[in-house]
Order: sequence, then C-alpha cells, then structure tokens
Amino acid sequence: MKTQLRADQYLAGEKQVIVVGGGHAGCEAALAAARMGAQTLLITLSPETAAMAPCNPAIGGPAKSTVVREIDALGGAMAEITDAAQIQMRMLNTGKGAAVRALRAQIDKALYQQLMLRKLEHQDNLSIRQGEVSSLLIEDGAVAGVACANGAVYAAPTVILCSGTYLNGKILIGEFEQTSGPLGHPAACALGQEMRQRGWQMARFKTGTPARIDARSIDFSQTELQPGQPDLYFSFLTQPGQYQRPMVPCWLTYTNPQTHEIIRANLSRAPLYSGRIEGVGPRYCPSIEDKVVRFASRTSHQLFLEPQGEDCREYYVQGMSSSLPEDVQLAFMRTIPGLQKVEIVRPAYAIEYDCIDARQLDNTLQCKHTRGLYCAGQINGTSGYEEAAGQGLLAGVNAAASVLGLPAFVLSRADSYIGVLVDDLITKGTNEPYRLFTSRSEYRLLLRQDNADLRLTERGLAYPGLISPARAQAYFAKKAAIEAEISRLKSTHPKQAQLAALGIEAQRELTLATLLARPQLDYAQIAAIAPPPQPLDEQVCEQAEIAIKYEGYIKKQLEQVERFRRLEERRLPSQIDYLSIKALSSEGAQKLDKYRPASIGQAGRISGVSPADVNVLLIWLEQQRAARR
Repeated sequence: MKTQLRADQYLAGEKQVIVVGGGHAGCEAALAAARMGAQTLLITLSPETAAMAPCNPAIGGPAKSTVVREIDALGGAMAEITDAAQIQMRMLNTGKGAAVRALRAQIDKALYQQLMLRKLEHQDNLSIRQGEVSSLLIEDGAVAGVACANGAVYAAPTVILCSGTYLNGKILIGEFEQTSGPLGHPAACALGQEMRQRGWQMARFKTGTPARIDARSIDFSQTELQPGQPDLYFSFLTQPGQYQRPMVPCWLTYTNPQTHEIIRANLSRAPLYSGRIEGVGPRYCPSIEDKVVRFASRTSHQLFLEPQGEDCREYYVQGMSSSLPEDVQLAFMRTIPGLQKVEIVRPAYAIEYDCIDARQLDNTLQCKHTRGLYCAGQINGTSGYEEAAGQGLLAGVNAAASVLGLPAFVLSRADSYIGVLVDDLITKGTNEPYRLFTSRSEYRLLLRQDNADLRLTERGLAYPGLISPARAQAYFAKKAAIEAEISRLKSTHPKQAQLAALGIEAQRELTLATLLARPQLDYAQIAAIAPPPQPLDEQVCEQAEIAIKYEGYIKKQLEQVERFRRLEERRLPSQIDYLSIKALSSEGAQKLDKYRPASIGQAGRISGVSPADVNVLLIWLEQQRAARR
C-alpha cells in the first residue's frame, strides 16, 4: 500500500477482499469470497444486526423467489437460512404456469439474523470487524483498502461496498427527522460525502416501512386468517422434516373511508407532501398516504398483519408504510377492523439515503473508474433483500476471482434473474428504487424458480470452493434422475389397460410423454398407471413434467436466447471513439460514449440508442475486422 497514513491512523490488517456492510448483500458477498478461499474481511457497524430485515419479515415473492433459488444454486446462504427460520411459507400464483409461481416465506427476523451471524462466524477465511468505514483508499485508479472512523486502516486489492440505506440516511416521521440508518441505527455520512466529493454520480432515493404493533392489542376475530402451507422449502438441499418449524398464520384486514379521511386531513403534516422529502420513492410500494391520493376512488386497501417472529408480540402492518406523525398513524389505524384498540410499538417512518447510478459499473458489478471496487445491494438503487443478496453473491465471486486469477463470473439476461437485474441496472439505470418482476425478463419461461440449480450450479463449479461437494453430488444425482425419467416417459408406450384407466382409447403412437403433454393430465396421473422403477424425489417429477408439458414453448425460447447470445458475443472495444462515428445519431453517440457498453446486445438496451445505431455499430465492427485482415 502506497498511501501515507495520517498520525491518527494505523494499519490494522491486510486482506484480499474487504466487504463494507453486513446486510443481505454484504453477508452473501463475504461468504462467497471466503468459500472460494480469498482472505476476506467483513466490516459492519454492528455484527449483531447481520442480515437485518428492517422492513417486512418475509423472503421471496414473484421473481424474488427465483433470485433466492439462484443464490442457493450457487452455494449462497439465503435459502438455507430462510428454511431454518421460517414461520410460514406459501406458494403464490398456483393457478398460473410454472414461470410465475413463487414461494414466499414469513421469517422469524431475530432467528434469521442469529443464524446468519453464526454462519459468518464459522466460515473459514472470513473475519468480522465492527466499525464504520469513512473513506476508500484509491491508488493509481484502483482501490487499495479502506479507512475507518476510529483510525483503523485495512489494505486490500478489492473492496465491495454494500452500504444499504445507510449512506447519508435520514429518517422522517411527520415533523420529526434525524440523521439515521434503518430502525435508528447510525447512518454512514462520512463515506457518502466522500463518494460525492470523488465525483460519483449519485441519486437520492426514499423508502418507507409500516408501524409495528402490539399483538395483544389486535382483535384477530375481526380479521381474515391467512394460513401457510406445509412442506415447502427454498433450498434445493432442504429435506422434508429437516427443520421442525411452527406454522404461524398471518391475518388480513382492510382500510375504509374513515381511514382515508383522516389521512387526507393530515397530508400537510406528511413529509411526502410538505416538500421535506427529496428522495424518489418506490412506485410499486407506495406509502398509505400516496395510495389514498393516487387511488382516490378506492374505498379500501388490503393490509396483512404479519408476525415478526415465532414468539414475538410485534406484528408488521404490510401495506401501510407511512411518514405521517405518530399521533396520526395511531388515529387512522384505530379505524381499521381488528385494530380499534391498537398500540404502536414502533412508528412507521420514511428513510432517505444516497445511492449511485449503477451505469458506472460493469457486468461484474465492478466500478468502471476504480479497479477492484465493487458495489452491491441498495447502494446500486435496488430495493428488496433478495435483489441485494443476489448482487452481493455476484460481487463476492468476482472480487475473489480477480485476486485468485480466475475468470470473471458474468450472468446474462438469458442465464438468471440476477443477470436481468444487473443488466437493467448497468444499461438502463433506474430513477426510482428498482424492484424485480417476472415481467422484466423476456426469457421467464426458462428462468423459473424450480430449475435454478439446473441453470447455475454447474457454472458455479468452475469456481473452486463456491459449491460444496455435498451440493455438487446432490445436483448431479438429481440431474441424472431427471434425464432418466424424461427418457422413460418418451420411450414407454402405455398398455391398453393403462389407457383405459385414464379413459383414453388405444393408439399406437402414444407414449407416456405424449399423454403427459395433454393439458388435462398431470404427472401424478401418469405415474399412477405407469410408475417409475424406483420412487422419485418430488423435484425430479416436477422437472420431468415441466420439460414435457412446455417442450414446444421452451424450444422457441431457446431459439430466442441463441439470437440474444449472438449479439452478446459481438464485443465492443472499450476505447471506441463513438463521437467520431458520423452515422450514429447524436443522442446514440453521446449515450454510447457515456456508458461504454461491452457488447452490441448491451448497446441496444441503452435508452436513446436506436436500432439504426445498432446497425451502424455492426457495420463499423465489420469494417474494423476487414481492415485487420
């Protein structure tokens, strides 16, 4: 390290990877890097709050559940710990196709944190330090380490920033505001200010969270029961009965015109409408005051009362985030069925924070202007624990790969929802907290939650240590069983008696697979008349059924993916002078010059770059290739 230390600083250690922040992104980043053998340091304001869930006590949901499974397929911790800490799990969208089905788990928030901290503490090659990183050490355009507020300096060739909503965080509750991170934890102001001074392109975003209420003050008899479903798991390795967890229900209630009237009468006291909030909030998760204004014709909005733990008296009021004063929160909540005598344990609040324009990053989440510096999680403008964890894992693998001499680990839109997320961020940016949806993926029939391991686990095996031997063994056994069962179904012709049992007339060309392809039949019915030689795992049966039922659609989507890959393989040199290519449109040339896409495919996804501009680039590449012959 070339940097001269100040008199009040000292060299506290040297590592290969430093992770700043112990949220969901930081935990997955640190674990991934350490599993690969990189000497890793996790610096966090409070180790006890590792993987804290400051907002809803839940993991998963549409698209997000796929990310959790992708993390699991690559050896990450989120799915495993969710299974061990869940108090309820449900499968959403069961009436729809496999591409949009989604697991969602309620978690015991305190237990989830305890289990994650235990995993961090027992991970080889990983050290944890409490502290606040106040500045980055940059030498010759590359990161060299970090400096902490207490004078400790840690040297490392790679640093991953996972600062969540802590950068210059500010909490607002009505007329009250204070500099703070989530739930009253300290904000990271020094690092946020330094990043602005260094010329980072920054944005100011806002999010919010509902009040937590005392379960003893809820009249559950006036609400609707929302039970969970048994025998559902996130991790591909979780076995039935492995975790003896309780089934704690959620409850449904609704706002009403009286609720809305109180909110409207106090809008002048809401920071969102008084002009005191500068940050841009999430469009898809508006506050209750925003809902009342934007959807004025609605007479009610549904609210879910979600337990925060197995033996916890706090309930989370899902659907009612707010920044109104606490007295107003109490008044409007007491108009809601079941909450007429409610007591608030923690008031709802809005939080503003700094984040970066992620178009300053490449597809490994490395900063384009500072080698070895990676960013993951809400610092990149995203929302959600799952999106953060997926980015953390990707950044952790790539930081470790860079110091261990391994190739970069890149996930594309055709590979995973993590790839969709990263590609959206680095090519399009976001002007509000980004949230994943299944509709963001053009290949969602291929990128399902049920096949994440089949898509990604073998890719992870190229990075020694990332995938455990037990996971690899289970994966290959599952893959072989799926292939064998699909082959059996395609080659077996049912007998007349078997067809009669299904009410189908005998036909020579029929196989079990052609029967299964029929909409009115499912795998259970086929297995009932022609069972496999040995009982099969439920995951194997599911994959065989999906592969056969959707075979035609999957084939078409694979053809689309191949066209996508051809454009991604047309690489663009990093030093192109786009402004000198006269045939490009003025806007296209400026956007290309600013964001420096890595490929033709990525160039075409940048806002302002037209199809005509893409054709110009293709011609330019051919001319350059011809000139080199």
